[in-house]
Amino acid sequence: MTVRSIPELVRSAAERYADTEAVVDGRTRISYAELGARVDRAAAACMANGGVRPGDRVAIWAPNSLDWIVAALGAVSAGAVLVPLNTRFKGTEAVDVLRRSGARLLFVTGTFLGTSYVASLRRALAGEAGGGGLPALQRVVVLSEDAPEEFVTWTDFLASGEGEAEVRARASTLGEGSLSDLMYTSGTTGRPRGVLITHGQTLRAFQTWATLAGLRGGDRYLLANPFFHTFGYKAGVLACLMRGATMIPQPVFDATATLAHIATERVTVLPGPPTLLESLVNHPERTSYDLTSLRMTVTGAAVIPDGLVGRLRRDLGMETVLTAYGLSEATGIVTMCRREDEDTVIATTSGRAIPGTEVRVVAPSGSPVGPGVKGEIQVRGFNVMRGYYDDEPATREAMTDDGWLRTGDVGVLDPTGNLRITDRLKDMYIVGGFNAYPAETERLLRRHPDITDAAVIGVPDPRLGEVGRAYVVRRAGAALTPDDVIAWSRREMANYKVPRSVEFVGELPRNASGKVLKGELRKRESAPSADQ
Repeated sequence: MTVRSIPELVRSAAERYADTEAVVDGRTRISYAELGARVDRAAAACMANGGVRPGDRVAIWAPNSLDWIVAALGAVSAGAVLVPLNTRFKGTEAVDVLRRSGARLLFVTGTFLGTSYVASLRRALAGEAGGGGLPALQRVVVLSEDAPEEFVTWTDFLASGEGEAEVRARASTLGEGSLSDLMYTSGTTGRPRGVLITHGQTLRAFQTWATLAGLRGGDRYLLANPFFHTFGYKAGVLACLMRGATMIPQPVFDATATLAHIATERVTVLPGPPTLLESLVNHPERTSYDLTSLRMTVTGAAVIPDGLVGRLRRDLGMETVLTAYGLSEATGIVTMCRREDEDTVIATTSGRAIPGTEVRVVAPSGSPVGPGVKGEIQVRGFNVMRGYYDDEPATREAMTDDGWLRTGDVGVLDPTGNLRITDRLKDMYIVGGFNAYPAETERLLRRHPDITDAAVIGVPDPRLGEVGRAYVVRRAGAALTPDDVIAWSRREMANYKVPRSVEFVGELPRNASGKVLKGELRKRESAPSADQ
């Protein structure tokens, strides 16, 4: 069955896989028919209680769970453009995205990892009182049974929604060209940018992903990748809806809990970044768990450690191990290995362009270069974003006149079209699978009253792959210590952005135009400082 929108996908799955187990979340187990009914009710509530109209932005700030799935799919079924918020955000970071996206409705978790997201949100909103607040935000729904009086609980919100006919009528107005989501990423400016993607792009991209990966009905998919990211939401939730696979959301990755989940739920599919997979194969108690159900993984987002592909096959029994490359601006997927590829191709490249797209590598002049020559990776095809929300200059900067997306990543193509990522023009580094952008961390560090300048680079880390190292210029007379900077950072920014080490310098190395010479800083990182 061909579907034109995500609501049609949900309804199709509810009919085709009605009695199949759709979601396992703790003790809760529901079928696809039950999932479809819950999504309809959430959509009706979005329309009635949330006042959601087609094209309105609806945000969700919560960890992986059944409620996340229902709330998100309900919002999209009501015609909304979904705005997933990173669960690592602090309140001020979340409010910034809520303001700039113009979100009308917000779903927020209660407490997660010992932090009250509701309290964090309320503090941030109170701090916004003099800055205009969030005039577009009409309703906040807490995904729990307890909420302050100005917000509404999830149960009360759902009780306000009824009217299947109205939901179907609303969903029928959506087509392939309708916007489906607005995912905020970061760039060299250090300010998150909202990437506009349509229903048609999403469905085509992840039908392709599911086909190339070999996802099938009867698979039991452990969703450890966060839903606020394309990898978790689209390659996870939506791909499962396409194939009738069972979704097992895991709110926080923990290697021991993951091994237990695999054994008890007979998990067959477990995609994730290399750090996640490596922690499983290296776990000291791995052999005490029955992992024989595992058959498939797709990884990427970072360099694949030597020997990992072989160990995934040998130690975890993975029949299918694939690597891929993507970015939000290209609907999350650009290249992917094929199941028939040799292990050396899978271990050393990110595969070839997916069908319907083109990938090229260009010199600084913009001219394409041949196989084996390093240059900027560019992509053109159905998966390229519709643009950055409310940021036409950034959109023009990201696109060539003939439709190529400038990824900002550096790579090399081999003679058969397989892509190997070698560097990042944007200086982005990856902390345990999370993209960290130095410019964003630097912008936040400069807000400290005793810091006049800062530069951040990514440095190798045996556990997380890479972490941030900050070079900081102190205000004259300040008694700031590295521990002070790190402690302040933990309060002000998501933990993956927090520098793990700090070195104070008199000034940052800059070129004639004033740009920080990150290469000079990278040369210094191997020389320990007494201030570390």
